[in-house]
Amino acid sequence: MTNMSEVVEILLVEDNPTDAELAILALEEHHLANKLVWVKDGAQALDFLFATGAYLGRHLDNGPKVVLLDLRLPKVDGLEVLRRLKADERTKRIPIVVLTSSREDKDMIASYDLGVNSYISKPVEFEEFSRVVSQLGLYWLLINHPPLKTNTP
Repeated sequence: MTNMSEVVEILLVEDNPTDAELAILALEEHHLANKLVWVKDGAQALDFLFATGAYLGRHLDNGPKVVLLDLRLPKVDGLEVLRRLKADERTKRIPIVVLTSSREDKDMIASYDLGVNSYISKPVEFEEFSRVVSQLGLYWLLINHPPLKTNTP
């Protein structure tokens, strides 16, 4: 995982240690986890993304290329994290992928209404989970072309 002064490619927002470990292992397998930060709740995610709290002083320019966001989080739920990120000029263009165990239509609709870039239900089986996370990492880090960063207030 990365030093806070380096560019972050993936922010993993996941409270379940087993799911986080599986995601990190899948990304490491494809050499995509060396610039990864894992936070365990929505409040930590917001602190990281807005450089507040424990992440005060982190450069916002070093924001992630993609956020893998669980919805069921302690402190601040994933939908609220998504709402705040997409409402702020500094973070609204960061691709957000909801990676959640929820298969509820209301969660999917709410996520897309708030501007999520992709919604994926976590596969239950390890092999499938690993494959999905690897493909996510490859797509968002190597294939996708994000907009150029602009100086925003």
